[in-house]
Amino acid sequence: MADTENNKNSNSPASTSAPALRFPGFTEPWQKSPLNHFAKKITRKNKDNSISNILSNSANLGVIPQSDYFDRDIANRENTDGYYVIEHGDFVYNPRKSVTAPFGPVNIYEGQEIGIISPLYLCFQVSGIEPTYLRMFFKGRSWHRFIYENGDSGVRHDRVSIKDDLFLQLPVSYPTKEEQCKITALLSLLDERIATQRRLIEDLEKLMSSINETLYATLTINYKTSFNEIGCDYGGLTGKSAEDFGKGKPFITYLNVYQNQIITGYNFDYVEIRDRENQNKVRKGDLLFTLSSETPEEAGYSAVYMGDAKELYLNSFCFGIHIPESEMVYPPYMGYLTSTSYFRRKIIPYAQGSTRFNLHKPSLMSMKFSLPAKENQIKIFNTLQLIAKKISTEQEILSNFTQQRNYLLTKLFI
Repeated sequence: MADTENNKNSNSPASTSAPALRFPGFTEPWQKSPLNHFAKKITRKNKDNSISNILSNSANLGVIPQSDYFDRDIANRENTDGYYVIEHGDFVYNPRKSVTAPFGPVNIYEGQEIGIISPLYLCFQVSGIEPTYLRMFFKGRSWHRFIYENGDSGVRHDRVSIKDDLFLQLPVSYPTKEEQCKITALLSLLDERIATQRRLIEDLEKLMSSINETLYATLTINYKTSFNEIGCDYGGLTGKSAEDFGKGKPFITYLNVYQNQIITGYNFDYVEIRDRENQNKVRKGDLLFTLSSETPEEAGYSAVYMGDAKELYLNSFCFGIHIPESEMVYPPYMGYLTSTSYFRRKIIPYAQGSTRFNLHKPSLMSMKFSLPAKENQIKIFNTLQLIAKKISTEQEILSNFTQQRNYLLTKLFI
């Protein structure tokens, strides 16, 4: 609190130490000033609802139109007179916590059209410092301690509670303008490479999906079956409390099923299983489905488990189908079959609910669907697995670039 009190009484820069990593030729000591030495809070409101470009601040996507983030406008356009008006280059702080922004994201609005944003956000303009340097400063974690130590105790665990004036007293360490530009140029190049890598992965995923659709449409025969005919279903974990998780035996999470078509041996969580406790185990080749979702279109996402764990369980928001290999079925292929648009269209009507949608399991189990001949199932699976391995390699490269960026954000700033 002592540093905070000092910041309240002075806006003048003070000399501070240098970061752990610097470019050659720079030896000048860094300066430290409160954020309000550079920043001025934006207070202009959207009078008479004259501006309709409603914005949102996302940790992953930045400041973007609300309709792009939610697929629709959440705010009522006729009741936005209390929203702040921001322009290109303005900063926005969203106090909502997330995994990627544990103290909330701070982003620059890069759009050209004047926009409006919720009064729950802090908006400010800056001068006297390179805006791109300040943006990179907020991508790092050096400012988190100030928020942690000075944030008020709020009733909401998902949102930082800190007054705007106090946030603007946050100490910012900075070098000369030339060194600021060097730092931001390096990190910007790395950000561009990461963005390119993500696009490459997205293109490969689209390619795999397109090949899956084409091969299914080309090679599928008129033979129809159902899950009741080729397998038997089982439920996920039951009777568990929060104290049981975090230790014990591995189990497959909801997110793991939702995000993958083939699951091997990664991203498991752990749960305590007591002696003689009756819980269903996941076996190699089992087809797993999510049961609950926020929209009908997201209901019934699926994946096949292809790992070798001897004792593995399934989260309570999913169910599994054990499908033995037979003359008609190659179980590993089922994860790709259930991701086709043909199959997705068939199961969406079985998602029931209003605010959340739950998959009606008996209907899914009895639903008839077409299968390719087994030899074609194997061919499709092997073809798609080649692309899946390429995607996995590119994801590792992305992870390495991301780790490098995080390392530099730690070492290039104070």
